[in-house]
Amino acid sequence: MPVTYARQGRIGLITIDNPPVNATGQAVRAGLMEAARAFAADDRAQAAVILCAGRTWVAGADISEFGKPPQQPFLPDVITAIEALKKPVVAAIHGTALGGGLELALGCHARISAPSARMGLPEVTLGLLPGAGGTQRLPRLTGLAAALDIITSARQIPAAQALELGLIDALATGDLTADAIALAETLAAQPPRRTGDLPAPDADPAATDALKATLARKLPGQIAQTIAVDVVTEGLALPFDQGMAVERAGFLALMDSPQRAALIHAFFSERAVGHLPQLRQAQAAPLDGVGIVGGGLMGAGIATACLLAGLDVTLIERDDAAASKARGTVAGLLDGAVARGKLAADRRDTILSGAFRTDTDYAALSKADLLIEAVFESMDVKHQVFAELDRVAKPGAVLATNTSYLDVNAIADATARPGDVLGLHFFSPAHVMRLLEVVVADRTSPRAVATGFALAKRLGKIAVRAGVCDGFIGNRILSHYRAAVDAMVLDGADPIAVDRALTDFGFAMGPYAVTDLAGLDIGYMTRQRKAADRHPRDRVPVFADRLYEQGHLGRKSGRGYYDYAAKPPVPNPDLPALLAAVRADLSLTPRDFTDAEIVARTMAALVNEAARVVADGTAARPLDVDVVMLNGYGFPRWRGGPMHWADAHGLDRILADIRHFAETDDHFWRPAPLLVDLVATGRRFADLNKEPQS
Repeated sequence: MPVTYARQGRIGLITIDNPPVNATGQAVRAGLMEAARAFAADDRAQAAVILCAGRTWVAGADISEFGKPPQQPFLPDVITAIEALKKPVVAAIHGTALGGGLELALGCHARISAPSARMGLPEVTLGLLPGAGGTQRLPRLTGLAAALDIITSARQIPAAQALELGLIDALATGDLTADAIALAETLAAQPPRRTGDLPAPDADPAATDALKATLARKLPGQIAQTIAVDVVTEGLALPFDQGMAVERAGFLALMDSPQRAALIHAFFSERAVGHLPQLRQAQAAPLDGVGIVGGGLMGAGIATACLLAGLDVTLIERDDAAASKARGTVAGLLDGAVARGKLAADRRDTILSGAFRTDTDYAALSKADLLIEAVFESMDVKHQVFAELDRVAKPGAVLATNTSYLDVNAIADATARPGDVLGLHFFSPAHVMRLLEVVVADRTSPRAVATGFALAKRLGKIAVRAGVCDGFIGNRILSHYRAAVDAMVLDGADPIAVDRALTDFGFAMGPYAVTDLAGLDIGYMTRQRKAADRHPRDRVPVFADRLYEQGHLGRKSGRGYYDYAAKPPVPNPDLPALLAAVRADLSLTPRDFTDAEIVARTMAALVNEAARVVADGTAARPLDVDVVMLNGYGFPRWRGGPMHWADAHGLDRILADIRHFAETDDHFWRPAPLLVDLVATGRRFADLNKEPQS
């Protein structure tokens, strides 16, 4: 039984034991209802405590029930039944109380928490709002402003702050169960204090409107947060029961929204990317010591990520000056973590004095379990580094390259142990970005693959398996996305208008703002590297080369597509003349592009190449593409990723667009065979996600 009832003296004990996180599945809900009835009927029990076994209080809903018809009893009814009891019930919170778990605690008559506990209502991250009383009970305890912040931010608040806000009544000073029973003893035989009976806080239209304006600016296109604000304020203006009805209506409306479906898809996809047959074939290597070669921004970021995860790190640079500079960079990144409250100052000092060291001799890496190369993107340089790693690394050490584009098979040729070589493509800044592409070369062993995924888990990152090709999953798709927008600019589109149209669609940044951030030199060097293999009909973004040649490298030089001398940045005033000159040189007659056409062409190019990436096995499934684009490239999460968006938009519409665009450029706009086949057979990308992995 996941829920049991017992009595200790005059205190009833209701215990939830549903590992691993005591989720509120149907059996738990039914068990709570039965335990509440048993407590009510127990004349010798004058108060009760709800406890949770294991490492946490109820940490949310049972995700195995997502997408299935709901089963009674429903959580709002369970919580209402507990709140309606005539004898007081105390919630004893430890671990995390999230979503429905926190709503269960709100329905109790008092709350006590372990000092280490955290609480939150994260429903908006799934395109929903709290649907079991959270929108109506929480403000009655914390006040309107705090409740709206907790609900719309989805952040977890620590127990001490929860006490300050009135969300909980006490912090345990010793054993949580003993302290909860003691609190219940003080409440025994007293009328219960029902949260729903407390007065609603006063409305504050000005503050509410300001919050909605902030949400619209920070989360363009997303609806759950704004609807949650409306539900809270509209519900609080009514008697409690009617406010609960407002909450239920808002919850059900969001349940039927495309954004909820997209966010749920993203949630499950991020869990599915690690379910690969290769990971069941071998044990990962130990991850006690990590060696890193290269202390630039990427290498220093990787080192910082490893240090923050508690790993021992040795970083190799070419000389003492470079090593000293790398150490300073890592120290600065750790200082930033301290400033953000992610790392204690004494822990930073311990890391810098013991867990982190720099050196110039590769022999210092001889004991490392995993070695990561993060040097300049040159195959010759990579070969030199891997020859050295092959010489000094202990047997069984995993050798990884952080290359963004280069052939991992060719890099592995520099060693006598190609089975130990793989790609670990971190995204910049490496200590912040969640995505890690684990690039599996032809001879990479299952053990090395398992080690890449184990590292990602240790670092708190999302690992996605990628095959070997130029750019792997993300950068390969990005190159086609960029080719499409660059072609539009050549034909007359304004780069600033392109950025605006795509940020309005939901991208975190437009492509030209991203280019300025990365540096125009990066794209220029990539084009130079690939120039020898360029097809005669490929359209070269000559305007980007002209900007580079004039020294306009983006943010690093102060000017690129935007002028950064202004605060905030403004469009580069010289750009229109430069574009006009390039178009004249190429004998191009410019035309206007609507925002809708910009989005249609960009998304068609992205989806078309993504279909090829899936078809040739570079990505295992469409969901892998979605996870990469969501976590590495700023694709709007509330659209679920490009493959989910394509299914929702209609693959037939996208194919029709591609064929229409091909009327004027049948070189770039060639429909992917997989896309053609899916349309012909009436299938979707989602159907491919269900196929077993070989």
